[in-house]
Amino acid sequence: MESFHCSFKKVLGRCLISEMNNSCINLQEKIWMDNLYCEGHEKRLQDCRFDGWGSHDCSASEAAGVVCESKNATKFESLVAKKSLVVRSALKLEKTQNIEVRLVGGRYPNEGRVEVRIGKSGWGLVCGDGWSLLEANVICQQLQRGYGEAAVQSSYFGGHHKNISISGIKCTGREKNLSACSYVSFGDDVSCPGPDDNIAGVICAKELPDLVPDEIEIERSAYLEDRQLLFLQCAMEENCLASEAYKLDKNDYGYLYEQRRLLRFTARIGNIGTTDFRPFLPKNAWQWHMCHLHYHSMEVFAHFDIINLQGQKVAEGHKASFCLEDNNCLPGIEKKYACANYGDQGISVGCSDTYLHTVDCQWVDITDLQPGVYKFKVSINPEFKVAELNYDNNAAVCNMFYNAVSVRIFNCTLQRP
Repeated sequence: MESFHCSFKKVLGRCLISEMNNSCINLQEKIWMDNLYCEGHEKRLQDCRFDGWGSHDCSASEAAGVVCESKNATKFESLVAKKSLVVRSALKLEKTQNIEVRLVGGRYPNEGRVEVRIGKSGWGLVCGDGWSLLEANVICQQLQRGYGEAAVQSSYFGGHHKNISISGIKCTGREKNLSACSYVSFGDDVSCPGPDDNIAGVICAKELPDLVPDEIEIERSAYLEDRQLLFLQCAMEENCLASEAYKLDKNDYGYLYEQRRLLRFTARIGNIGTTDFRPFLPKNAWQWHMCHLHYHSMEVFAHFDIINLQGQKVAEGHKASFCLEDNNCLPGIEKKYACANYGDQGISVGCSDTYLHTVDCQWVDITDLQPGVYKFKVSINPEFKVAELNYDNNAAVCNMFYNAVSVRIFNCTLQRP
């Protein structure tokens, strides 16, 4: 196919307007790319892996869209100089006066749009751009209403975008007061990217799940396996191999007999919280996978990373999709969730979901990894998509020694993803 520069102008329903060679073409009801997988460093969309031009099994409702944010350096530096640094310094001087927060417009006291007041200023709204469960958690705990169960980014609880007074708030989730978080802009001319109804709100809850990976099981079960591509076709569909595996010529004789070296291990995930862990997606949005013959309820549940001593990620794996169920429970606790027969998925309190080392994608492809000393990191719920009581125990971080013949995982500790 002839190469061209394509800049997307508009995505609306099934109509994609693109600009090629300075002429606009209306691509009505045509889907060009499916199962797109990018690592983030690609310069062009066609450099990512996908099923081939025009090859897809998508419906019209699955059309993809994006919202881009400007990276104008001059504007950003001006904004930081005029707003962020000046206002943040002022807030530090007034540290005894914490930011007041309240919830307004909710049906119950534990929900609503977030309104803030700093010093003697009036009440204003918070921009919803980048608003997440981490920020919601700070709001709920500051108001002593439990923990953040949902981070709302809309005008569902009312409010008008003209009343937004602070944007770009970023918290770790551990802060006791919103004033300890960072932000981008504050004041009368605050900048809030996105649609006009991009208003921050929260829903608080007293009970939440709390997932913890079994770090001892990771140490105990890790080993190497050399496996031919012939037996990895299902895993390749889910992008579970290193990028070099996808560069091999499929027309080459013996392609399927090329070997990949896999670092396999068992992941046992327990729920030590106060309520069940349920998937992020509703049941009607789960996807059936023919290879594994069950429904996948979460697109991203776990990340597996190998990091060198300079802090650079040199190999990675992931559970692109996941099936959640109760495999093992403490005495007296009955199993509630099972993947078979389109059953409900989740992890009950006191139970664990075990993905054995023999399961597809329960590995990191280290075929091209040089022998040496590394960090091995297994992160659960890494994008904080599902609310938990505590995120500081969602990752097992271990030492790893690889000598090209064997691997040893040891000294694992629980940390934040």
